[in-house]
Amino acid sequence: MRIHYRRRQPFKPTGVVYLVNTQIRTPEVRVIDEMGAFLGVMKTEDALKTAQERGYDLVEVSPKETPPVCKFLDYGQFKYQKEKEMKAQKAHARNVEVKGIRLSVKMGEHDEDIRREKAIEFFKDGHKLKIEIILRGREKAHGDIAKQRIESFIASLEKTYPLYIEQPVTRQAGNLSAIVGRK
Repeated sequence: MRIHYRRRQPFKPTGVVYLVNTQIRTPEVRVIDEMGAFLGVMKTEDALKTAQERGYDLVEVSPKETPPVCKFLDYGQFKYQKEKEMKAQKAHARNVEVKGIRLSVKMGEHDEDIRREKAIEFFKDGHKLKIEIILRGREKAHGDIAKQRIESFIASLEKTYPLYIEQPVTRQAGNLSAIVGRK
C-alpha cells in the first residue's frame, strides 16, 4: 500500500459565500430590488424570474433570516466589491508580533543601552517584547541576579512608555524570560 505524502487539501473559500440564482434552495425569500425598495416575501422562482427580467442576478445576502433576504444585484460587481472590502480590512488590521531582546548577566552598560533603544523601536511599531536571559555554567546558580536584571530593564523601559506585563519573569531550566507590551 502506497502512502500519499502530498494530498490535495479541499478548497476552502475565503470570506462569505453568497448563493446566486438557482443555488438558492429555500421555497420563499424576502426580496429587495436594485434600488433598495422592499418588494415583500415571494416564491423563489417568481423572484428569480423578476430579477432576470430586470437584467440582474438574485443574490442571497442574509441567509440566516427566515425567510432569507435576497437582492437584485449584478453578482460579478457585488463579488468584486466584497473582495475589495476584505483586502481593505486586511490592510488595516494590525499585526502584532512578539519581538525578542536577549540580555546577559555580565552585559555591559553600553550593550544594555543598545538593547533598550531597539526595544523602544519595537514598541513604536506596536509589537510586544520578550526579554530573555540564557544562563550558562555557574550563572544557573544565581537566577535571582538575572531576574533583577530583567526587572531593572523593564523599569528603564517604563520611563519611556507605560507598559503592561503579559507574562511575569519565569524560569524554565536555564532560561529566564518575561513578555511585556505597550499600553
